[in-house]
Amino acid sequence: SLMNKFLKVLSYVLVAAVACAATLLISGNWQQINPESKLTQLADLIDKYYADDVDMGALEDAAANAMVEALPDRWSYYISAEEYASYLENKNNAYVGIGVTIQAVEEGYLITKLSSGGPAEEAGLQPGDRMVMADGHSLVGVPVEECKGYVQGKEGTTVAITVLREGEALTFTVERRTVRTPVATGTMLDNQIGLVKIANFNSHCADETIAAVETLLEQGAQALIFDVRFNGGGYTKEMVALLDYLLPAVPVFRTVDYKGKESVDYSDADCVEVPMAVLVNGSTYSAAELFAAALAEYDVAVLVGEQTTGKGYYQVTYQLQDGSAVAISTGKYFTPKGVSLEGVGLTPGLYVAVDDQTAAGIYYGTLEPADDPQIQVAVEALLNGA
Repeated sequence: SLMNKFLKVLSYVLVAAVACAATLLISGNWQQINPESKLTQLADLIDKYYADDVDMGALEDAAANAMVEALPDRWSYYISAEEYASYLENKNNAYVGIGVTIQAVEEGYLITKLSSGGPAEEAGLQPGDRMVMADGHSLVGVPVEECKGYVQGKEGTTVAITVLREGEALTFTVERRTVRTPVATGTMLDNQIGLVKIANFNSHCADETIAAVETLLEQGAQALIFDVRFNGGGYTKEMVALLDYLLPAVPVFRTVDYKGKESVDYSDADCVEVPMAVLVNGSTYSAAELFAAALAEYDVAVLVGEQTTGKGYYQVTYQLQDGSAVAISTGKYFTPKGVSLEGVGLTPGLYVAVDDQTAAGIYYGTLEPADDPQIQVAVEALLNGA
């Protein structure tokens, strides 16, 4: 499916971290596993009697991952100790690196975007440059994680990046620094319609999205389009804060935990009173789905695009003793009116399918709004009073 193709594409994009499903998260504590368990006995037998040398750490990682994979839901997941720092960077929308977004190509990695004011932009790198070396290590034909290992490093150190630009090899010395990953960007379209693209619902989402909306309204926007296509969700508090800003005094989010306890979040009376639309697709899930659902249930926004993923469980992340972690589904969440989206998702009121090439342009941000059929249908709907 198109969704699966683009979830795979995530692994070829180097921004902040290893791509991993963005979910609704809460911190937790490590819990001791029963020392007499089958896994402990098996590990002891392998350690004592296996004929060759074995990496017990690798076995533990594999066993832990398999254990979580065997859970009945599809949303729980294991995070190795090596991946955990990158995982946290992703949640914080900040990382130590050079500030480039790249796409794997046949020979190296194409720079598709630079962080504004970031180290790479300051050093003179440009979108369209093809990265082929980092500190003398070839980036041609290497996996994205290996590329990331060469490019990223400790804050304050430098890396020599060699790129091909119009056939000429150029080398730039770039300082590694903490780079904030922009979460929300606002663009004024024709007909006084503001477009707000939300990348995820992790740290800074609500503040940045509200700031983008305020700027567009000050510039005269008479309607808003929120783009949460390819948005894998994020923190509950960010989604609730944004819905509180947009909606009047209504329930905005419901959860039921593993003990059966229900919790409901409410917004206050202050709200934004302009027509709205939300763009969704098959890679819209978690908080992004619930955000779209809330606006649609209260008839505040029309949904435009393709069927969403359908996620109805939230995860709590527990860090384990060795530095690894596990995100376990500990409850279910629902739309403001009590609907579970698990396995169903949202069906847009205005269904607009796109081909793979168009979807790629949307994902990489290379498709102009005028050439984006889903944006154009949303614009038309807002102009016609939908």
